Amino acid sequence: MKIVREFSRFADEYTKHNIIQSKVASHLIEMLSKNHYRKALDLGSGSGSIYEKLIKSSIKIDDFIAFDFSKNMLDLHPSYPNISKICADFNDEKNFISYNDNEFNLIISSSALQWSSDLDSIFASISHLSNEYYFSFFTSNTFKTLHKTASIESPIYSKEIILKALNKYFLYEFEVISYRLDFTSVHEMLRYIKRTGVSGGVGKLNYKEIKNLMKNYPLEYLEFEALFIKAVKK
Repeated sequence: MKIVREFSRFADEYTKHNIIQSKVASHLIEMLSKNHYRKALDLGSGSGSIYEKLIKSSIKIDDFIAFDFSKNMLDLHPSYPNISKICADFNDEKNFISYNDNEFNLIISSSALQWSSDLDSIFASISHLSNEYYFSFFTSNTFKTLHKTASIESPIYSKEIILKALNKYFLYEFEVISYRLDFTSVHEMLRYIKRTGVSGGVGKLNYKEIKNLMKNYPLEYLEFEALFIKAVKK
């Protein structure tokens, strides 16, 4: 799976350059309703941004499960007695069958589930495992102008598709926030995209197409759109 290879290959660079992802994770933590959870599951935990921000916010987790498909990312995740690391793919429903109904007090996922191959299947698999869910997604409006300039489609879901899938299993509130990240050149921007492992479809472009993109991209920044969800099961 290409996404796994990209995130694994650039794991160290990702932790250094994931500026917007860090802002998104911080906002998601600010949405939490409690300062203590008995057991939490972090889907797509990566190198541990959510856990670190929980600690900084003085939110206590007795039993924290870091769940990610990249071993390289999990190797960078904080290791403490209350943390269990699970290297597994959240796209495979079999990875959730060992958990009981309402096993968790909190299921959280930041900037990860937009890469899922089947949102409906994931929501079906986890909808009975907790009664408190917090998600953030980058939507297809992320890199919108870049995609338009390069004549490529976004590889991630639109806000409408995400909300439609959520509506089958959860009652929820949502918020949309736009971000931008400035660069001194398009070359620097493309290097950022590559080194963070989030290709946004740019990896499919050939040399000539990349040259055209560098020549014609009209902005000095990248656009990001994040969808934030606070949900409970139906």
